[in-house]
Formats: sequence, C-alpha cells, structure tokens
Amino acid sequence: MDKKYMPEPYKVKMVEPLRILPKEERIEAIERAGYNTFLLNSRDVYIDLLTDSGTNAMSDRQWAGLMMGDEAYAGSENFYHLQKTVQDIMGFKHVVPTHQGRGAENLLSQILVRPNTYIPGNMYFTTTRAHQEMNGGTFVDVIIDEAHISDKEDVHFKGNIDIKKYEDLINKVGAENIPYICVGVTVNLAGGQPVSMQNLREVHALSKKHGIRVMFDCTRYVENAYFIKVREEGYADKSIAEIVKEMFSYADGATMSGKKDGIVNIGGFLAMNEDDLYFKASALVVVYEGMPSYGGMTGRDMEAFAIGLKEALDFNYIKHRVEQVEYLGNKLIEAGVPIVRPIGGHAVFLDARAFLPHIPQSEYPAQVLAAEIFIQSGVRTMERGNISAGRDKEGNEYFPKLELVRLTIPRRVYSYAHLDYVAEAIIATYKRRDEIKGLKFTYEPPVLRFFTGRFEHI
Repeated sequence: MDKKYMPEPYKVKMVEPLRILPKEERIEAIERAGYNTFLLNSRDVYIDLLTDSGTNAMSDRQWAGLMMGDEAYAGSENFYHLQKTVQDIMGFKHVVPTHQGRGAENLLSQILVRPNTYIPGNMYFTTTRAHQEMNGGTFVDVIIDEAHISDKEDVHFKGNIDIKKYEDLINKVGAENIPYICVGVTVNLAGGQPVSMQNLREVHALSKKHGIRVMFDCTRYVENAYFIKVREEGYADKSIAEIVKEMFSYADGATMSGKKDGIVNIGGFLAMNEDDLYFKASALVVVYEGMPSYGGMTGRDMEAFAIGLKEALDFNYIKHRVEQVEYLGNKLIEAGVPIVRPIGGHAVFLDARAFLPHIPQSEYPAQVLAAEIFIQSGVRTMERGNISAGRDKEGNEYFPKLELVRLTIPRRVYSYAHLDYVAEAIIATYKRRDEIKGLKFTYEPPVLRFFTGRFEHI
C-alpha cells in the first residue's frame, strides 16, 4: 500500500487532553474575544495553529536539560553552553541572550536606529518594524515583487532581496543613513518563503561595498537551510549544518527568537561579530532584560535552548516539519482553496482576499476569516494582513497586497490526523464563504493592534 506520508520521526511519551466546544459555545467565546483569536482562552481552543512561537514540543533530552539549570544570577553554566552552541552553529563571535526575539530587536534598534535612518528588509515583520519606527527609523521593503503575489508559485525563493531596489535605496538616501539591512530567513509575512544562498551572497557583497551591516532575522533559519538544500543547485549533498554555517558567513549578526527553530517555550538572543556593538548591547540588556549571562531566561531555559538548537539541525526532523506543512497546503490546493504558493516552511497561508472577494480590505477579511474558522471547527488561526500591517506615521492604514490567514504548525505537536481535521474545517468554511461579513474596530490600540484589538460585525 502506498503511503501518503512518512510517520512522525518521534514517539509520544506524554499527552495533553484536547476538547472541542459545541458550536454555540464557540460563537460565545469568539464574541467575548472581540473576534480576535489572540484573545481566546486556550481552554476553548481545540487545535491551536495561532503560532509556532513557543508552542513546540520539547524532546526528552531537553526536558532532562531542565534539571541541569544553573540558576546563578551571574555566570550561569547554561549561558556558556548556549553561547558556545550559537558560536559553533552560526559562527558569530558574541551572543547576548534575551527573553525572546523582540528583546533582541529592541536592543539592536536602540543602538543603531536613529531619526532619518532607513532600514531595508525583505518585507516587514510586525515587532521588528515597530522597534525601528519607535526609534525614529523608516523601514523600506526591498523584497522581490513576486513575494507580494500569493499565487506566483514558480518562484522558489520568494524571500529574496531585490538587489536593484536595495542599490537604488543606497543611492537615494546614502549608505551612511542605512545602519543595517535586515534579512529575514525565512520571510514570515510573505508566507514563510526562503532566501537563496546566491541572494545572500549578493546582498553581502553589495553591503560590504558600501559599509552597511547585514543583520539576519534568523528565527526560522533551519527551515531556510532546508529549502536551500532541496531547491538550490549545488546543495543537495550538503548537510543542514553546513548550509547554515555558510548562510551566516554572509551576516554580521542576527536576532533570533528561540521559540521557533530553537524548539523551546521562551528565549532569544542578539548575536554579532562587532566588538563595539557587543559592548553596547551588553550594557543595554541589563536595563531591559537582565544580566548579560541570562538576559531574561532561567538557566534551565538556556540549557533546553542550547539542546534544541542542535536537534533542529537533524535532517529527519526538519524534513518532517516542512512536509507536514506541505501536506496541509496540498490538501487545500486540491479542494480549490486559495493559498500562498509555493507552500512555506512553518505555515500554510490562506489568501483571504481571494477567499472572501466580497469583503473589502478596509473591513478586514483575514480577521473575520480567522474568527469564522474557529466558529466552524474550534481551530485557532491568526490574521496576517491589513490589521497586522497597522498604520503609517500619518495614521493611514497600509493595505498590504497580501491579506492572509496563517495556519501555523507547531513543531512535534500535531499528527497528520489533526491536519486532516484542519483541512476539512477550512474547506467547509470555504463552501459557506458567501455568508461571511466584514468587521470594524471597537477598540484599536496605537501599536501592534493585532494582539489586543477588538471588533464587531459591520
């Protein structure tokens, strides 16, 4: 008998019971949450695809590592293990731990971003851009145009930087006004799309020519390395570790949320080669996070983080992780549901504008679609569209070309049977799409509004 997929490359040692609310109670729950899936109680969710950030299942070795926590306020042994692990895997000289990725973004932005500076990047990320703008900088999107076209499936590396756009920005504003270029590997809001090794080389060469730092957002760098291995010529016989080492050779530093490809529940870091940047970050981390030897993490968290970074390099692990996402995406494609193509590494992204063409973007089709999926099935997803994009400095909404709902797959958590249920729920929602109506804000926070905003039907 032909198999549609290989079984999970792990066995279950502990289980967490799930329950599904009756539909009437799901409707009440989403109404209490103001039609914002971030405000749902976890106990009311059946299958949680809100995020892959900190929602992953740790291994037995990581759990064993928790028992080896050195909770010294300064000089924790677990920090030195984490530091050496990052140095060995990525090759950076310095590591400053933080409680999660946005802590690293805050440090980097406070040190380098000033008013009238410009930070190019391959599509914005919400917290990254917020930190840049709060320090007076201006984010400039220099990703290739194809990244903004959801059904453009013949581009294998939609996360690539457009070198001409980047060079034009340098010529326009001056290299001295660009503190760094932020390269996401992979690009979340483009649909989990990877960046090719060739593009990383080109970005590095142009940046060095003009004296501009290259800083990676390396939250999902292992997924990016996997796509390089299976899609880019010359890398099929390279190990994930070898590909990762070459990737980071084209960077001067990186921010990371360990809650993704570190396979832990909390943690992050800012890494760099530059001594002066390290000294400034070490001083500032004390103000916002903690000592430079824990940065907002416990010793046991740092130990689990170090172990998780090593486990993530295993090819069988990352192959299964990406193939689970592809499995769900392909089931939706077969049913005619519009999604971002090619399928990314950490999530399937529904194209809400194509899913709900009768709802204008000003009425937040991705937000209402996420709410309707929960009503249909108890599955929690999240909006990645106009609400996530927010407003510019004049208060105008951005209206991005991509209006998406993200179905994010946690690592080592759900089986293919869970994904079958999710696919059936999305397809059932698609069949009744004409019944769905738009939303308006009842409460709009001034920044990162997708986290705590509230809505009601128009």
